[in-house]
Amino acid sequence: MMALLLDPLFRVPLLVGLLAAALLPLLGCYLRLRGEWLAALGLAHVAAACHLTGAALHLPLLVSGAAGAAIAVGLKQLLKREGTGGYALMMLAGWATLFLVAANTAVGESLSHALADGQLYFANRDQLVALAVGGGFTLALTPWWNRRLLRARFFPAHEAANRLSAWRWHLSFDLAVALLLALATGAIGLMGAFALVFLPPWLAFRIAPHWKAGLLIAVATGIAGYAVAFVLALQYDQPFGPVLVGVLLVLVAPGLLRVR
Repeated sequence: MMALLLDPLFRVPLLVGLLAAALLPLLGCYLRLRGEWLAALGLAHVAAACHLTGAALHLPLLVSGAAGAAIAVGLKQLLKREGTGGYALMMLAGWATLFLVAANTAVGESLSHALADGQLYFANRDQLVALAVGGGFTLALTPWWNRRLLRARFFPAHEAANRLSAWRWHLSFDLAVALLLALATGAIGLMGAFALVFLPPWLAFRIAPHWKAGLLIAVATGIAGYAVAFVLALQYDQPFGPVLVGVLLVLVAPGLLRVR
């Protein structure tokens, strides 16, 4: 296993996946805290559609990712009153756009397969740089978000009572989630990215004794699941996204035995 993980041929894909496996579960914990874990699926579909459109137009990955993040967050705000129904509308709109672009562009078919299956082993340095830049900003802002998002969840009246500009942390967090989902879906696939956002935090919320432990459990589960899936998919020549989802499901299954 270690030989495959340390193979220089797969060094860049390994680092791309490690970044995604560490960052997405971390953000997923805050999405679950806010009751918005389903939003990740809608954001991922919109971001993937924008990513594919940007690739068809030969735009740099960071540009198409940022544009996808802005459009996804704009739709989320526009459909805010619809609740979870708004996330379903985003998912359907993104899915339809994704496959229409794929059917009508020269590179669309191969890219749509990559977004659906996850073609991690073809990840390149542009994806690594884009994820590193987006991840760096995310980690830098996480301590600032942490206190504010926790307070907004448990003391929602505090922001209104103190006339705080709460839109700053809520909007910046949504943009970070959408951007990292846009960048990650190109490497690990749509459902692979959603699984990292949903499954490790789901386990953490069931077994963690406190918030900080939950963050560590979620990140550790994401990284462990990614490492095992990387080796299994490579060794047995399987599409990465489905293998990642399957491994994560096995890892979090013991959480079903835990009574909250």
